[in-house]
Order: sequence, then structure tokens, then C-alpha cells
Amino acid sequence: MTFGEFVTAATALGRIQAQTGPMKTHEVINQSTVLSGHNAATLDTALCEGVHREGGKLHMEDLARVGALAGDPEMIHAGDVVNRVTPELHTHDRFGNRVDRVEYHPDYHELMTIAVGEGLAGGAWIDERPAAHVGRAAKFAVWTQVEAGHGCPISMTYSIVPALRAEPTVSKVWEPLLTSRTYDPEDRYAPGNGRAPKAGAIAGMAMTEKQGGSDVRANTTRAVPTGSSGPGEEYSITGHKWFCSAPMSDLFLMLANTDAGISCFAVPRWLPDGTKNPIFIQRLKDKLGNRSNASSEIEMEGALGRLVGEEGRGISTILTMVNHTRLDCVIGTTGQMRAGLSQAIHHARHRSAFGRRLVEQPLMTNVLADLAIESEAATTLMTRLAGGYDRGEEAFTRIATAVGKYWTCKRNPMFMAEALECLGGLGYIEEAPMARLFRESPVNGIWEGSGNVICLDVLRAAARDPESLEALLTEISSAAGADARLDRAIDDLHSELADGENLEMRARRIVERAALALQGSLLVRYAPSLVADTFCATRLGGDHGRAIGTLPPGTDTAAIIDRAWPTD
Repeated sequence: MTFGEFVTAATALGRIQAQTGPMKTHEVINQSTVLSGHNAATLDTALCEGVHREGGKLHMEDLARVGALAGDPEMIHAGDVVNRVTPELHTHDRFGNRVDRVEYHPDYHELMTIAVGEGLAGGAWIDERPAAHVGRAAKFAVWTQVEAGHGCPISMTYSIVPALRAEPTVSKVWEPLLTSRTYDPEDRYAPGNGRAPKAGAIAGMAMTEKQGGSDVRANTTRAVPTGSSGPGEEYSITGHKWFCSAPMSDLFLMLANTDAGISCFAVPRWLPDGTKNPIFIQRLKDKLGNRSNASSEIEMEGALGRLVGEEGRGISTILTMVNHTRLDCVIGTTGQMRAGLSQAIHHARHRSAFGRRLVEQPLMTNVLADLAIESEAATTLMTRLAGGYDRGEEAFTRIATAVGKYWTCKRNPMFMAEALECLGGLGYIEEAPMARLFRESPVNGIWEGSGNVICLDVLRAAARDPESLEALLTEISSAAGADARLDRAIDDLHSELADGENLEMRARRIVERAALALQGSLLVRYAPSLVADTFCATRLGGDHGRAIGTLPPGTDTAAIIDRAWPTD
């Protein structure tokens, strides 16, 4: 361009601007809004119905309060912050003294304060209202939508209580602190050491080791009695643990070898004389997700702990805790699914493309409705499991919890990928909550036994405890005759179980069939006919593709979406 041509062009542009005003280059239109200011509990129809159905109506006011907190912009911001400003390990102080201290962002402690205060830790064990575990499960599912990482120590604190009851002398000291509704992060011996005891305690768990992982019988950590041996007595523990989440907890349940075999120990972080128990944090794990939670590797050099249960029976003792943390894997996954679904529907109602809002596009409504069906199936199963714990249905919960954990956790990463895609490129950036939800989606499938371990546990439970298998099959058969597709699924499950060949090879197939039949049975009995019929047609009847968003023509997707995220 010559100088003369440049002058001519600039003059022309000046005339245009004089007539129209300055050109706008960055006007934000047709964008969604931040999802906040909502009540994450009262908008969840399936959850509220499940709580009522399982006898938890006295917990509805508490649930609504937690739901409002989950929609509070300040809490949502706190959940984001603690995953960006992650825990920091300080192994030594500036003088060279070993301190083994993990520093958290203040917002982490705020989230913990609310969770403990709402009874999501040990509070359910002393809540005298009916359906205390159902109420707690519903609140946990809602609160995990704010931030999942701090839910790990909350879950372990909840789950350790029944395990400690195997040794009354230990439980008597610790249970009042673990069931407290006061979060006390002060770093000292919880029951008191000449000082006033802490107002509350948090618990952790340390099972796995480098060489064994889920095969805890390969553990090499060693425990020897310091005096007398036996339940409640003190042992000195030396060894390592490959994963120890929340290492700033006040008390840990650990496995270690004695002369009698794998045994279970309650190990405090601080000793009654005010000295630190020799538990050394080697490093914090740099994880895919769950970043607010300080998962660590630890070593013990003569750490002191008390034997819980019988020597050599540590696995069965700690499984009491694991059964409850597995329940929380179902609860946490259900909450994450709901969070992803809410984000997807909210975005689709605010964003337009090709002349219509996304939520008015048939293919998008197919995806959203399919996600809603999956979310409701998980929610209904979760509330039923929690109700079983309230009613002491040990035979049912022993096997159904494992079945539910396997299936909901397997579905979550796929579910979250589809929910994220509903937001398009906006879902893939870090400022949006979907990226964090997606990174979080695999963790519950790994915790407390990965998929293969869970499926083998189901087979063992079915073989060793026929009463447990019978309870599961009875529950599933409660809806027999109501839907032909469900009836076929039940028959197929019975055929799979009757075939004794290659059981281990078929374990995932068997557990998947059991999970789908159980979800179908629950939905046929308790959900609206539209939801139950769509589930049975697509999950049991084969009228469904291999991806989310393949519901058959004629499905009232708008009604399913409105049930999942009411506009009124």
C-alpha cells in the first residue's frame, strides 16, 4: 500500500466512524452464566424423593440448608481455590527439626468446618433421628458438588467409627471426638495430654504399600507389642504406606503384620505425652484430580498404636470401615454426576445455536435426558443403600454396596465426558467447573478397591455368604412382573450366577448385570413411569446405542429434563 492509498483508506474509515460511532470488537453475547445462587438439594427431585422414601423426612430442613450452601457463590469460589492453591508439605522447620506438617489454604478449613458441622463426618452415628445415614448421605452427595477432595477425610472419619467399636477401650477414647460436630484443626494429641482435649478429631486410613497395592496380604509393615499383646494393647509399628490420604488427621487405621498375621491398629498422630508419633511424611502425591486432598507416602519408625480386633484378623476388622467408605464412593459419585448434569442443563438453557437455545435442539435434549436418566438411577440406588445401613440390613448392604460402587464409578468418567461436551469448548477450560469434575471422575473407582477387586469381592461374598446373595436377588425380584425387560434381565442374572464356569473371567459381566437389574428394579418401583420405562428400554431392553444421547425416538426428553432440573 502506498502512502497515498493509506491516507485515502484512513479517511474513509474516519467517515464511517463519524457516522456509526466507534466499532465494537468485543461485545459478549449469547453466553451462559455462572451457575450459583441455586439450592442444589431442593432442585434435585429424585434425591428429595429418595430421602422421604427411606424415612428421612426429619432431615429435609438440614438438607435444604446444605443445598443453599452448595449454591452459595462464596462456597463455589472456595471449592475452586483449594484445587488451585493445593496443600504444601513442610518436612522440617527453619531450625532443622522434623515437623511433618501439611499446610492448607484457609478455604479448605472453611469447607471442613461446614462438613463436620453438618454431621457429614461422624455425626450420623449419634444422630437419634430416624434415617440418620440417609440424611447424611443426601447431604454428602450435595456438598461434594462444591468440592470433592476434602470429602476424603470426612468419609474416613465417618467410616472409622464402626471399625473402632471392635475394641471398646479405643472407641471409648476416640468416638466422642470423631462424632463431634466441631472441626478442630489444632495439631496436637486429640484426647488431651494434660491440656483440654480437642473439640473434635479427624481420621485417616493407611492400608496399601508399594509392593502390594490392593493385595494387602503382601504388606511388610511390622508391629510388635511393647508389653502385653492382644486387643487394645500397644504395639510398635515400623514400615511404610504407599497411600495415606489426609496425613494431618488425628488418628489412622493401619494394617501391619504381627506373628499372627495381618492385624489392624489405631495409630494417633500425637502421643498422650505430647510428643509426635514417629510417622514421617515422605512426599505428597501429584495427582490427576482430588488436588485439595493431601494424599501422601508415609514411613513409621516405631510408631505406637493400639490393636483393634484380634491379631491376624486385621483385614476383616478394617473391612468394616471399607464397607462404609465404599458407600461413600457411591454417594460421592452420585453427587458428582448431579453436579455435571446441573452444569450441562444450565448451560443448554442459556446458550443458543442455529437459531434456537441448545435445550430446544432435539439431539441436545436426547443427550441431556440420557444423562438425567443415569443420574436418577445412581441417586435412587444410593438412597436405597443408605437406607439399608440405617435399618441394619447387613446381608443386603454387604454385597449391594460393592455392586453399586463398581457400576456407578465405572459410569462416571463417561458420564462426565458427555456432560463436559455439552458446554463445548467452555467446558474444557480450567475456569469452568467441568474440567475439575472430569479430573475427579475416576478417583472413586480406584479408592477402596478398583473395578477388578470389587468384582472379585462380589464373587467371594456370593460364594461365602449365600444369605447376602439371596438378599440382593430378593431386592431385585421385588419388581418382578412389572416390566418384561426387567424380568428378562433378572432371568439373565440368575443364568449367569448358575453357570459356575470361568467365574473370575466373567466377574465384571455378572456385576454389571446385577447393578443394572438392581437399578431397574428400584426405578420401576419408585420413579415416574417415564423414567423407569426409558431406563428399562435403554439399559435393559437394548434400545440404546453405545454412547449417551441415543434414546429412542418418541422419548419425552423435555419432561425428563424438567424433572431433573425444574424450571419453576
